Amino acid sequence: MSQITTHILDTARGCPAAGVPLALFHRQDSDWVEIASGTTNEDGRVAGLLDGDRVLPAGTYRMHFATGGYFSALDLNIFYPYVDVVFNLDDGGEHYHIPLLLSPFGYSTYRGS
Repeated sequence: MSQITTHILDTARGCPAAGVPLALFHRQDSDWVEIASGTTNEDGRVAGLLDGDRVLPAGTYRMHFATGGYFSALDLNIFYPYVDVVFNLDDGGEHYHIPLLLSPFGYSTYRGS
């Protein structure tokens, strides 16, 4: 399993958010370096975001969810054209799940398992 996984749920519609592009970045010095990307499937997940045996170094990471196209496809107003979730990884190599609960005018996230 990928060390970092994600799941987007559209809480306004009560279903997974399919077709949302996302990218994972690592903060290196003063730059954000993209290390992975994908698009959510029908279950709102990106299968294999990282290779299963890849262990990321400790540091600061950012998950960029490009939500604007998702809302446009539903013919909804775009209030949040994207959502960036910034988080820290320790050096233990453990699994991190970054879910996004999304609606047209709000979002929330937490560290899942």
